Amino acid sequence: MIVLCCTLNISAETFSNTSDVANGKSFIELMKWQLGKSNNPERIQIATSDEWQTLSNESSNYAVWVGHATYLINNNDLNILTDPIFFKRASPVTFAGPKRLIPPAIVINELPKIDVVVISHNHYDHFDMKSLRELHKLNPETLFLVPMGDKKRLARAGLTNVHEFLWWQDMTIHNTVFTFTPVQHWSKRGLADRNKSLWGGWFIKTNNLALYHAGDTGYSNDFTTTYQRLGSPDYSFIPIGAYDPRWFMKSSHVNPEEAIQIALDLKTPHSFGMHWGTFILTDENVDEPPLRLKQALIDQNLDADFFRSPKPGEVLSLAK
Repeated sequence: MIVLCCTLNISAETFSNTSDVANGKSFIELMKWQLGKSNNPERIQIATSDEWQTLSNESSNYAVWVGHATYLINNNDLNILTDPIFFKRASPVTFAGPKRLIPPAIVINELPKIDVVVISHNHYDHFDMKSLRELHKLNPETLFLVPMGDKKRLARAGLTNVHEFLWWQDMTIHNTVFTFTPVQHWSKRGLADRNKSLWGGWFIKTNNLALYHAGDTGYSNDFTTTYQRLGSPDYSFIPIGAYDPRWFMKSSHVNPEEAIQIALDLKTPHSFGMHWGTFILTDENVDEPPLRLKQALIDQNLDADFFRSPKPGEVLSLAK
């Protein structure tokens, strides 16, 4: 059963954040950052796991970090894939742009049958058309849930079963409700489409389990609002990387300390990190985010299990 429920109806040429924070930086600011770089991170490979190979078609209530913001999730109802990127570069071209440091923990043709793909926004490291086309080819029945403004791009590529969302719109698939929630970010893929599609997180809920995927975000009051409207997720997937320099990245990308605050705002008892270790996008060292996360938990007297940074390929239990 599929039910789409519209809880918000707006029309705009461009979208904006719920706060007064501007969407994205100017070209001049980008050049200031690139020309004034104080650190060029070393290309290193983080540790990975092959534990995912123990999964079977009967396995349920688990998550596996594939890399970057891509998680394979089974919620005992559906197989869900978030922001899938399985190929070499986060770029519109094959010869330039951020190149993977590690391969995907699970290669695309070894995934289980994917029921639903959720997309947070249209930046190339979260919205990879080659991966989306391949997933559609592997299973033409897969449903693709995307922000408002992005459906036409998938339709031009021949993808069917695509649904687009405004914030707070929800859709019921089998026994799972998917709700698109506001976060603080922006969108852009070409020269003239800045903020012409939306961005957000996904709240994924059954009667027995609530999950939240934050996509890509700066810190804002959106997470307190999400908790107030939808309740506390049992498990959350929150970015911890791509945050330096702060003067440039703060409005769009949280650091580990802010990621912990998101988890506290959501009142979620268990969180998992993402958005680090796969591409070099910013100035912090590749292996810094989980180290800062660990120290921040100590500083705030929080248990290590409150917010973990798993290895790609590790099987994470989503049992309540």
